[in-house]
Amino acid sequence: MPPPMDWLSRLLEMTPVRGRLDLRCYYGAPWRIDQASAEPGEIPFHVVLAGSAVLEDPAGGPPQHLAPGDILLIAQGGAHTLHDGSGSKPAPARERAGLNVTFSENAGSGERLDMLCGHFVLAAPHERLLRGYLPPRLVARASAGQDEPGATAAQVASLVSLMRTESAAEHLGGHAMLNALSTALFALALRLSSESGDAPAGLLALAGNPRLAPAITAMFERPAHPWTLPALARLCNVSRATLVRLFNDSLGRSASDLLTDIRMTLAASELRKSNQSTGAVAEAVGYQSEAAFQRAFKQHMGVTPARWRRQAAGNGGGN
Repeated sequence: MPPPMDWLSRLLEMTPVRGRLDLRCYYGAPWRIDQASAEPGEIPFHVVLAGSAVLEDPAGGPPQHLAPGDILLIAQGGAHTLHDGSGSKPAPARERAGLNVTFSENAGSGERLDMLCGHFVLAAPHERLLRGYLPPRLVARASAGQDEPGATAAQVASLVSLMRTESAAEHLGGHAMLNALSTALFALALRLSSESGDAPAGLLALAGNPRLAPAITAMFERPAHPWTLPALARLCNVSRATLVRLFNDSLGRSASDLLTDIRMTLAASELRKSNQSTGAVAEAVGYQSEAAFQRAFKQHMGVTPARWRRQAAGNGGGN
């Protein structure tokens, strides 16, 4: 039997994420970044090392101000704009290739922005589970974290400091180090957000509610178990009605929706990488009826399990 894991570790085991650092930006005002929509399966990220940045809201809402230590994840991969806030025409930027990262610089003046830019790569079906439960734009603020040694905010600061050092130098293995550190950044950004007092709606807000932690852990740890709302409510020492309300308030979806998403993600992974029969996969993720599993899988993934397996084989199998 595998060792027990917390819900975030289990999620990242189910949905592997690879990080890649693309740019380190040194900009003086005025500057502006207009980044197009990401490729499928990619989540762009930005880490402010020094200076500040303004993130525009494409829906016309108030802009967000980013400070040193802030980590921005564009979870839905949409186009986005960052700038210095002056409204002036930006100074032209030029790129130069370093050994381990590309540098983008301009000739602007005043307070200078120092920012790392990269992206996280997810493979289907993992993309669906993560994107569906993260806000379109997630800002994890290390500066708003706790101050005591060992706190997540301090861990983020240490990791970002190491990324800053590695990206500025040309050490042996630096490219591999930067990508590995970027991968770790994803987990730390989610942890930091889940611990904040104003965690965004979705899985992070749900996980930040200690009353619901037993239910989330149970569903990630034993997704094939025939969980019911009364059983999950008992784990949390709340009534069934309270459990339903807490899930809807924090997640915007039901506990059953989350459990189905977990099961379908696991099933899709098994169908990609193993030769198990469809019936065996169905049983492994908690379906006693293969027909019921077939219906749920098609409704969730848009194709039958058999077609999913064929498509995976045509694309080279595993992730």
